[in-house]
Amino acid sequence: MKSWFPVLSCVVVGLTLSAAAAEEKKYSPGASDSEIKIGHTIPYSGPVSAYGVGGRCLAAYFKRLNSEGGINGRQVNFISLDDAYSPPKTVEQTRKLVEQDRVLLIFGTVGTPTNTAVHKYLNTKQVPQLMISTGASKFNDTARFPWTMPLYPSYQIEQKIYADYVLKHRPNARIGVLYANDDFGKDHLHGLKHALGETGKKLLVAEQSYETTDPTIESQIIALKASGADVLINISTPKFATQAIRKVYDLDWKPLHLLVNASGAISQVLAPAGFEKSVGVISTAFVKLPSDPAWANDDDMKNYLAFMKNWAPQEPLDDCVASHLTASVLQHVLQRVGSNLTRENIMNAAKNLKDLRPPLLLPGIALTTTPQDVAAYRRLRLRQFDGQKWVLLD
Repeated sequence: MKSWFPVLSCVVVGLTLSAAAAEEKKYSPGASDSEIKIGHTIPYSGPVSAYGVGGRCLAAYFKRLNSEGGINGRQVNFISLDDAYSPPKTVEQTRKLVEQDRVLLIFGTVGTPTNTAVHKYLNTKQVPQLMISTGASKFNDTARFPWTMPLYPSYQIEQKIYADYVLKHRPNARIGVLYANDDFGKDHLHGLKHALGETGKKLLVAEQSYETTDPTIESQIIALKASGADVLINISTPKFATQAIRKVYDLDWKPLHLLVNASGAISQVLAPAGFEKSVGVISTAFVKLPSDPAWANDDDMKNYLAFMKNWAPQEPLDDCVASHLTASVLQHVLQRVGSNLTRENIMNAAKNLKDLRPPLLLPGIALTTTPQDVAAYRRLRLRQFDGQKWVLLD
């Protein structure tokens, strides 16, 4: 007994040390035994303040999560600041989050020009620019910007869907385009022209741009109608999407109206424009919506409605779905990394999603990323507004 006891003791000690090493906690700034600090900017004010609902919904999600014990026992400290959709303000607020608040990562920042403003800064600092709300192609460049990952459908994919629809249903179309004169609008426009190809581009008869500081886009809509266009591709943010829908109707212009999904909110865009004026508008979709009775008995929807009733009762039901989904994906990633809460490990987990189906994602869509391709959405579905709700077309 005495001859092998020391050997057995060494084996037991060795196994204990190995297990301890395997469970060793590793933290980057913003993480600890008790807390995960997440930074976020969004326009709570300014020309696209309609997007501010997303920040409020994210805050509600993390409050609910914290009430249930947080992530792996750690409370989420979600710091959400107003950037007014102004790139200089985004830089200021992001620097504050990184250098003063010392967040673990920047999450869910809304907007192409705003994310562009901090793109290089965050990558230089090696701070994750994670699951940002923009589909611009520049943010899927893992070779030059390895610390960036979007979680919004690619504008290229979205415009290909519109181009294919037009070419199939209106092969002799005369296409007019309204677009924001910024990175958001230009990336969409580039995607449309690429999807149309050399033959399809001949169908483009008019392009009208606007600045996000403009008071109105009525003159642009008048010019597009005067061009003879019978298809309108509306690449605009909520305030201007509302104006465009209203003006198209008031001019008694009846084009095939394709609206980017970034401005598809019923409460923020279609209702202010007027439901009767929004009938027939086509857009794309990737999430289930409470306003669609098709999901009335869906378990994901029941859970979501209970969440909204308890944690965000003042917010429009449809408008929080995308934020809820995005937050659930971040929760999934942070749960996967466990106690190895380093920025490198978080990015590695985010870049290795495989056929992930978070709650509220539409059937037929899954999220997949690789270290070389972080555009998680590979498919979208078409929908049309019937005067009360969005109806899926495929």
